[in-house]
Amino acid sequence: MTYLLDVNALIALAFVQHEFHDRLATWVQTQRSQSSSLATCSITELGFVRVLAQAPTYGLSVVEARTILIQLKKANSVQFLFIPDTHDIGSLPTWVKTAKQITDGHLFELARSNGAVLATLDERIPGAFLIPHRRIRQ
Repeated sequence: MTYLLDVNALIALAFVQHEFHDRLATWVQTQRSQSSSLATCSITELGFVRVLAQAPTYGLSVVEARTILIQLKKANSVQFLFIPDTHDIGSLPTWVKTAKQITDGHLFELARSNGAVLATLDERIPGAFLIPHRRIRQ
């Protein structure tokens, strides 16, 4: 299975300090054992760099954010694929009704049309795979 990570999931995976890093790291570990692949696309990669370069929390330059993403994609622990984006506005799913849903809908349809699944931390994306919460071992 190939999972297209949305921007928030990609950021959480890259930063140990992120509140959802453990959740992502645990899930990625299970996917590795199942020979699944993770994917990015232009929107998720550009969003990753934009957020890290704009958010005071991270305080990174565009060059630094880009370098982190390149290193993450080259890491031997995870296989990353790149999904080229040829979709236009006509590809949006019918459930997209508000401006806040546009990117989510676009990513969902891009993943689906390429045999992948959109993986997210956002519970509000219809049909997307919600990355599970980390299980607490007893």
